[in-house]
Amino acid sequence: MTVRRSVIAGCGAYLPERVITNEELAVLVDTSDEWITSRTGIKERHIAADGEKTSDLALAAARSALVSAELDAVDLDFIIVATATPDQTFPATATVVQCELGMTTGAAFDLQAVCSGFIYALSVADNFIKAGAGDRILVIGAETFSRILDWEDRTTCVLFGDGAGAVVLRAEEGKGDREDRGILSTCLHSDGRNHDALYVDGGPSSTQTTGHLRMNGKEVFRHAVVNLSNVIQEALDGVGLTADDLDWIVPHQANQRILDSTARRLGLPRDKIISTIAHHANTSAASVPLALADAVADGRIKPGHLVLMEAMGGGFTWGSCLARW
Repeated sequence: MTVRRSVIAGCGAYLPERVITNEELAVLVDTSDEWITSRTGIKERHIAADGEKTSDLALAAARSALVSAELDAVDLDFIIVATATPDQTFPATATVVQCELGMTTGAAFDLQAVCSGFIYALSVADNFIKAGAGDRILVIGAETFSRILDWEDRTTCVLFGDGAGAVVLRAEEGKGDREDRGILSTCLHSDGRNHDALYVDGGPSSTQTTGHLRMNGKEVFRHAVVNLSNVIQEALDGVGLTADDLDWIVPHQANQRILDSTARRLGLPRDKIISTIAHHANTSAASVPLALADAVADGRIKPGHLVLMEAMGGGFTWGSCLARW
């Protein structure tokens, strides 16, 4: 008996041209390159230009992913954009991307789970494919977090950047075992009790303003290491594999210390963890697909490799996706 699998057929990425280094930030707020690097591993971040919107970043990444997958936009059944920083309250940023790509059939919509958004979107797309609702789905993580930062708050403004990453999922037949290509499992969680640890202090229904990002870094760190380690193990247990079977972990790029602590808890060597945080900073829903595209482009991720993607974001939300390349 065969099953429908969601195979990652192509990856794409886009980063804005403007780069802000730690040294430049030190002119704006009371910080230093040593302070930022030692606590986060971040050296620089990309920032969207004036007038450059989340949809612009998403569109560039989408086009790159479609070229990689050797598909045209008219071949797509769905576009899902994971973002916490849409162009507008509505319509969905995904419909802007849909229009610009020239896709006039199927459906496009946004998904909001903050930094976990891309993992959530992969899970939704995978289930669409499993159910036979579509055969080719474009999944994008895109953010312009620079627009919701308080640039006088050194505890948050140093952590984030802008960018977009995308993948094209394609339905293929598999045998239904763990040797299949494609997504093998997804695991999603949330716990709304942790709202005040990471949130934006504005919104249409509360303040009628966009607001700024606020964070309790110690609480986020504490939960992240435990939740991410657990959700990685959950994904592996679901298909009867262990951490030793993994070729790569592609994590949310929040903090290098979180990445290192997660690796230690799982007993994995640091060189199995894809890290782009030094140059990208935390790009929220874009961070996993950006890191994934980076590792595919430089040849680290190869056909047959077992890849585990994971993320945690405000809410809290967290999740994982296990896939064979």
